[in-house]
Amino acid sequence: MNLKGQPVRVGDLVHRAERAISPEAIAFYCDTFADRNPVYARDGVAPPLLFHSEVYAHIDRWYLRKLVGNLHARQEWLLFAPLRAGSVAHTRSTVVERYRKRDRDFVVNEVDFCDEGGRLLVRSRTHQSFLADLPTGDGGYVVDRESAEKKERRAVGAGDGPELEPVALHVDLETCQRFSGPVKNYHTDRDEARKLGFPDVVVQGMLSTCLASQVMGNAHGLGWLAGGRMDLKLVNVLWGGERVRARARAATTSSGSRRTTRSEPSSRSAPPQRWSDSASTASSA
Repeated sequence: MNLKGQPVRVGDLVHRAERAISPEAIAFYCDTFADRNPVYARDGVAPPLLFHSEVYAHIDRWYLRKLVGNLHARQEWLLFAPLRAGSVAHTRSTVVERYRKRDRDFVVNEVDFCDEGGRLLVRSRTHQSFLADLPTGDGGYVVDRESAEKKERRAVGAGDGPELEPVALHVDLETCQRFSGPVKNYHTDRDEARKLGFPDVVVQGMLSTCLASQVMGNAHGLGWLAGGRMDLKLVNVLWGGERVRARARAATTSSGSRRTTRSEPSSRSAPPQRWSDSASTASSA
């Protein structure tokens, strides 16, 4: 059941919307991440993850009732064409999959972003996980700092090419508010986080995907905006106030007249370690 007491079924339409790709929205996003990619002004396009949280516009319609301990587990992005500045994106959010893995139930929400002619520009798939059984006992945290610290450290990427220029960000509470506000929630407010079983503000998982996309966009320009693919697993918690750095290493293969660069990005804070693992590709003629 969702937060409204209704069944969550594969195929359910969650919502449709129209989003203006305005100069103000682009500037707000770029200021949040200090994203100064020259391709935006040169080609009149927007960051591809401009509407990163569109999937969360109506969580009451697809989130399961077991909110305590829910986590963003995996995020896929498929970029088909750039978002054009000054135009309108038409969005459609649909539940496309449900599955159980170990002690968690997963709901996958797919959002399509199309232009006014119906062309598919961007597609996202968000894998949100919920505890199959709510915790019982002393009321401790479902994820605490001590257990998060025990995660192994991982090397950046597995490619045989050069490391791409990393992107770093101090995710202070002001940044959390810009990214996940303006309302109070467990991504912006410590008290709200504790209500859901976390000891501190949990940085929204989508932020790591934006940093990984920024690394790829800086390296590949329009090749990323019009052909990028990313499949990112969020394997540990990033807490509010930490510093995070996204890194990637390239591996290039050729097929006919097209070149594909596969990168293995990771997002980490230091110290201690926090990360996301992903595989990304960008194509160019």
